[in-house]
Amino acid sequence: MRKISTLLNTTVFLLAFPIICLSQNTHYQKTDNGIIVKPTINNASIGKQIKLEVVTEKIIHAVITVADKFSLEPSLMVIPVKSKPEFSISENGNNVELKTKALTVKVDINTGQIIYQDVAGKSILEEKSFSARSFKAVSNDGEASYQIEQVFNSPDDEAIYGLGQHQDDMMDYKGKQVLLLQNNTDVAIPFLLSNKNYGILWDNYSITKVGDTRDYQPLSSFKLFSKNGEQGWLTASYVDKKTGEVGITRAESDIDYSFLSDMKKFPDSFKMANGKVTYEGKISSGYTGLQHFNVKYAGYIKIWIDGKMLVDKWRQAWNPGSAVVETEMSKDKKYDIKIEWIPDGNESYLSIKALTPIPEADENQYAFASESGDQINYYFVSGTNADEVISGYRTLTGKAVLMPKWAMGFWQSRERYKTQDDLLGVVKEFRDRKIPIDNIVLDWQYWKPDSWGTHEFEKSRFPDADGMIKTLHDTYHTKLMISVWPKFYSGNANYNLMNKNGFLYKRNIADGRKDWLGYPSTFYDAFNPEARNLFWDLMNKSLYKKGIDAWWMDATEPDIHSNLPIWERKQNMTPTYLGSGTKYFNAFPLQNSKGVYEGQRKENPNSRVFILTRSAYGGLQRYAAATWSGDIASRWEDMKSQISAGINFSLSGLPYWTMDIGGFSVERRYEDPNTEDLKEWRELNTRWYQFGAFVPLFRSHGQFPFREIYNIAPESHPAYKSMLFYNKLRYRLMPYIYSLAGASYQNDYTIMRGLVMDYGTDSKIKSIADQYMFGPSMLINPVYKYGATSRKVYLPEGNGWYDFYNGKYVKGGQTITADAPYNQMPIYVKAGSIIPFGPEIQYTDEKPADAITLQVYAGKDGTFTLYEDEGLNYNYEKGEFSTITFNYNDNLKTLTIADRKGSYKGMLSNRIFNIIYINPKKSNPLNFNQKPNKTIRYDGKQTITKF
Repeated sequence: MRKISTLLNTTVFLLAFPIICLSQNTHYQKTDNGIIVKPTINNASIGKQIKLEVVTEKIIHAVITVADKFSLEPSLMVIPVKSKPEFSISENGNNVELKTKALTVKVDINTGQIIYQDVAGKSILEEKSFSARSFKAVSNDGEASYQIEQVFNSPDDEAIYGLGQHQDDMMDYKGKQVLLLQNNTDVAIPFLLSNKNYGILWDNYSITKVGDTRDYQPLSSFKLFSKNGEQGWLTASYVDKKTGEVGITRAESDIDYSFLSDMKKFPDSFKMANGKVTYEGKISSGYTGLQHFNVKYAGYIKIWIDGKMLVDKWRQAWNPGSAVVETEMSKDKKYDIKIEWIPDGNESYLSIKALTPIPEADENQYAFASESGDQINYYFVSGTNADEVISGYRTLTGKAVLMPKWAMGFWQSRERYKTQDDLLGVVKEFRDRKIPIDNIVLDWQYWKPDSWGTHEFEKSRFPDADGMIKTLHDTYHTKLMISVWPKFYSGNANYNLMNKNGFLYKRNIADGRKDWLGYPSTFYDAFNPEARNLFWDLMNKSLYKKGIDAWWMDATEPDIHSNLPIWERKQNMTPTYLGSGTKYFNAFPLQNSKGVYEGQRKENPNSRVFILTRSAYGGLQRYAAATWSGDIASRWEDMKSQISAGINFSLSGLPYWTMDIGGFSVERRYEDPNTEDLKEWRELNTRWYQFGAFVPLFRSHGQFPFREIYNIAPESHPAYKSMLFYNKLRYRLMPYIYSLAGASYQNDYTIMRGLVMDYGTDSKIKSIADQYMFGPSMLINPVYKYGATSRKVYLPEGNGWYDFYNGKYVKGGQTITADAPYNQMPIYVKAGSIIPFGPEIQYTDEKPADAITLQVYAGKDGTFTLYEDEGLNYNYEKGEFSTITFNYNDNLKTLTIADRKGSYKGMLSNRIFNIIYINPKKSNPLNFNQKPNKTIRYDGKQTITKF
């Protein structure tokens, strides 16, 4: 292990030490970019020194330490910011005040409390005035650090978003606990976004709790009563599910079978694969209020409290799911409780833990609490709206580099294509059926069974990988993304090379663990720059030089061995090159993507890198990496939870997110379905596909049954027809979608937009978790209930709205019941929208987007900027791109197409815009073949059209 301690802190760009002490009577020291305050009260609840650094006029870096010096360890997340904003310093009573053009930051010289205000003196964010912080000295593998916590006040009407991707079907995290811990399906990003138009970037890599940071308690923290009324436990009945006979009845007061090591807690005679467990009795809380239950489960789980079903879920055993559910309870009142659990296979998991209501004194606050850090270290980011706050996050952590244009098209994948013929046959079928596609994905096990980490194709199944890739490119105009894990089987040449250089985590090997296929393995240390270089060199030699287009970086949590307790997961990645696994636990996916991105850009500087990774961290967007939501289940409730998961991921500052359309893990009833199960399977995939066409990246993937639309349903079936319609619609929208991608780089835009981004002043949107804006114009409303033919849709106030399909106008500020026939998902377009549609195409670069149909939705002024570039290279970073801005004036009923700005190689100098004018007085159904209201022949010069 080597420790970086002498490098300048890359999170700041000026001196780390004070350069001026104004006088003996002042209570601060001025530095080149801020101040240092030493509170008069010095203890572990305040800190010895507080450093404020002005990053920009709207971004303040706060560092608090109990040590004599500030740590100089460079940040992995935050990059140097070239800025020298003006600021002033003064003392006012007990406060030292630092002022920029946009902010006033006050530090109480006694308590160390920091208050962030706007220039008018209105508070934006305040640290808690007393007991706001804590530092608890700890040692992790001999490494000295602190368990740290920082508490902020939070008003009643505040909502909290972001913080990565989680599967609890929640939008607003106020009053909840969010655990930042990388896990398959859960992504930790330490960036919080408030509806008060500020953000907090918490610069720490260890496991962190945000919000209500109390520890979840065992179920026995409640009063429990057996089925017969005895206090102290529930009655657990272990049943043979085939015969219905109760084999074992015993008292259980804690239900905690969370990890592999907990399997020994079950009765020896219980055959899990054939069993069912029922827990019955009563439960009572010592507190009145909202109780939270955290349920971890594999198999089928149902929970009722007071006769109300709180949980009805399923998940496969090898990747347990989790759920947080709430219920109101009165102090000391007994409630019936019943839990039914059917395990999945011979190893299955169930855990139920609880949090009692938040104490009244702590209701209006939230906190960050991390397991390990040298100091409290966070950035306060302000803005006039959520877009500005996210732009501040990217100022700190890097631009969201542009993905290749083809990545905006459709990707087909399955758990794996076992042979070269399988993969080529699927692409040929897509082309023969004229189903648009841009990318086929080759998942794991293309190597020999004992050769994980060699990156070599098994010859018997992939006899001509080079020829396969050439056929994909030249014959089918399709890209190939391939799965690469940071994993190596012991004994192969790549393992030996990594091991010889000391680049591997060794504990999993030392403990003799074997993976699902029965081989010992471990991961490389992505924190080591030399190890990252070698990892890329191995990928480059065996894969990139063959013509691979993109990388699927799987298991980047890192999932060295599944279903181990957290302490063992940390142990498995200790030591890292930088320090303990505890301190650096969450940052692995960032470093892994960094190595691949930098390696490919060095190898081929002008070809866009594209990475899909199962986990993420702050700053990942600068490494051309998108994230998918992991190995979720194929259930309606899992589809629903992806909506809020994707929205909050996007509100965390990273614009590229996707999911397994249809879910990855499938209930056995779908593998050989009866008539009713097949009907549900087709409808589930249809609804999920409708939703999936309107997230940043459009991707189908999963285990058996196969996910190609022709394998889901025949061509004559409404499921097939609907999926084909939305696939083609996605490609028609490519000018719109790629412009959103361009704006994500050029203007720090966010594609998948929580309603708070555009309608933050509308109090009704605060907790809406199942609707979002796709770009500036389209309100997306997925249907996630089996058999539903309508759903409730809230149309935000401040806008009128058009039904996307029939063109009918509806006033905003109301909840409507929207039609949702089998083949359609409700979509509404806001008045004042301008949406560009391109021609029908089979892949993104089949032909230029000409003519473009501009649908102009009247009722409000509107604007849209069409962005175009070469689509595959980095010339856009050199300014080689073009924009055409469309402005609609509702009062004058005019559309202005502005002068084109910029140019790039291959740009269309002249083009055609067909204008469809849609207004509140007359509905205009969606029809790409209708006669336009106007046709504009555009040569790059401004034109004005009046309707």
